[in-house]
Amino acid sequence: MTNPFDQGGYQVRLEWGAAGLARLAPADILVLVDVLGPGAAPLAALEAEPTATVSAAALPGGVPDGAAHPGGEVTVLWGNLRNATAVARACLAEQHARGGRTSIAVIPALGVGASAEASQTSTRFAVENLLAAGAIVGALSALGTDHTSPEAAAACEAFHGLRRAVGHLVTASGTARAFDHTPDAAPPLPPTDAARVDATTLVPVLRGGAIVALDTEGS
Repeated sequence: MTNPFDQGGYQVRLEWGAAGLARLAPADILVLVDVLGPGAAPLAALEAEPTATVSAAALPGGVPDGAAHPGGEVTVLWGNLRNATAVARACLAEQHARGGRTSIAVIPALGVGASAEASQTSTRFAVENLLAAGAIVGALSALGTDHTSPEAAAACEAFHGLRRAVGHLVTASGTARAFDHTPDAAPPLPPTDAARVDATTLVPVLRGGAIVALDTEGS
C-alpha cells in the first residue's frame, strides 16, 4: 500500500523528529536540524575546534534509525541557521559524488522543554527549527535543487517571509525563554549567536561513529 505521507515523489522532503523521519521514504541524505537543542552541539563543537571529532553516541538520542538506508549508505549532516547555505552546498557536492539524483530528508528537531524530561513527555514544534529547516530548503532551491514537497516548500517560504525577523524570533522563542528560566541549563550557543544566518561554512557529517567537519568554503 502506498504511504501518502512518505513524500517519496519529491527530491527534498521535510518531517519533524524521529517519528516524522520514519514516515518518509528512504533518502540518500539526512539533514538533522536543531538551533538551540542538543542537535546543535556538533556544529558548536566543531566551530570551536574544526579538527575535533564528536561522538555520535554521546548525543541525546544518538542518530535516528532512519539513517539506515536499505539501498546503501546515507550521508548524515547536521544543520541550522548558522550553516544553512553550507549544508545545501554539501548536499550538492554529495549528489555530484554519487553521480545521480539524490534525495534529501530535512528533519527539524521537535522543541525541547526546560529539562530533558519535559522534552520527552511533550511534542512541541519549535519555531527556530522551522526557520532553520526553511533556510536550508531555500538554499537548496537557490542551488537548483528545488523539487520540494509541500511540507518543505512551506518551511522555505516561512523563512523567506520572516527573514528580517529571524534574530528576534529565535531569541524570543519558547525554547530561548525556557533556557532563561533554567539557570543550570544552556543551549550549545547563545540564542543571539544561534540566530546568525550563514555564519559558518562548516557542516558536521557522520563518518562511522564520529561526527567531523566538512568545510564547504569555495564549493
